[in-house]
Amino acid sequence: MAWVTLGTALLAPCGDKVDTPSTAIAASGPAKAPASPAVPVTTVRARQQDFAVMLQAIGTVAPVASVDVKPQVSSVVTKVLVTEGQFVRAGQPMFALDSRSDEANVAKMRAQMAKDQASLADARRQLERSKELLRQNFVSQGAVDANQTTVEAQAAAVDGDRAALEAARVALSYAKVVAPSSGRAGAINVYPGTAVQANQTTLVTVTQLDPIDVSFSLPQRYLNNAITALNQGKSPVAATLPEGGGELAGKLQFVDNAIDAGTGTVKVKARFANPASKLWPGAFVNVNMNAGLLKDAIVIPVATVIQSTRGPIVYVVENGKAVLRPVKVLEMRGDDAAVTGVKAGEKIVLDGRQNLRPDSAVSERPQDGGSGKAGPAASAASAPGRLAKTSAP
Repeated sequence: MAWVTLGTALLAPCGDKVDTPSTAIAASGPAKAPASPAVPVTTVRARQQDFAVMLQAIGTVAPVASVDVKPQVSSVVTKVLVTEGQFVRAGQPMFALDSRSDEANVAKMRAQMAKDQASLADARRQLERSKELLRQNFVSQGAVDANQTTVEAQAAAVDGDRAALEAARVALSYAKVVAPSSGRAGAINVYPGTAVQANQTTLVTVTQLDPIDVSFSLPQRYLNNAITALNQGKSPVAATLPEGGGELAGKLQFVDNAIDAGTGTVKVKARFANPASKLWPGAFVNVNMNAGLLKDAIVIPVATVIQSTRGPIVYVVENGKAVLRPVKVLEMRGDDAAVTGVKAGEKIVLDGRQNLRPDSAVSERPQDGGSGKAGPAASAASAPGRLAKTSAP
């Protein structure tokens, strides 16, 4: 047993103390987790201002009037007096039809009326003679009355002839087809010698281009705004032409009397002056309409709004931390949105929000170039009418 005592003495010299692993861990104290680095972000301040409600829609250009010109009598075309695409004035002659039979009817009615007028003159002379004979007691009162009846009958015959002559003249006027309104003539479907049927054959279509309408639809919640603007006459509407064609100013003209149950929208029309024919029937244009004003609204950039599973949210910087704040988007216009849920002057995270979690530490950095413009990520999310999407915790 002596060798055991010696080994123990060698391992533990007198006066020394050996630290075990558990003793070392206890001496070092509890381990601390490394702190998360602050997320660099850029911020903008929420501002309070009046916010114009601008509605955007896709409109369809529609003519105020488009008339299919048809003959009112069956006949044969003798002359075409316009060309395709020509601008015509209301009442301008466009086609001539064969009118020989109608001219003959007019001549016949004139002759008949002249004959009856001569008979009426003779009957009046007979009446005067009979009255003179009655004063001399050569004829009875009955003879005078008979002559009076003849005069009245002949007068009625002349009136009938006059009406028949007027009817014949109306029929003759149909041989000259005139433009029903001012506008642009479309494709011509007939030529000299073409037989046409009354109220069936379309000769040409005349479309009015100035002024012209643009039809579009508004959501049901803007119906009262549209009606109020229409009644007050304060309803400016702008139509933006495609391919950089410019913008035209118009005015709300019509609000439909029913809401489409399938889409929840109401159809409206705006009227535009179109002297240069920039608006063409059937074309699509972007329409912007002023639908009112939100007084003292809280306005923030659209790019700051995140569309989460719980609805729109923003991150507000408070005491160096990102605080999640639910918001309600009232209206959007361009890069701005009017919201509720934040206060004027609060700092809203613009760039870097995709890396944030609630209560994340943040470090503010200047916006790109110090010009107040958002970086690429923010610019991509700030398209009009879109909200940035992320998976908020």
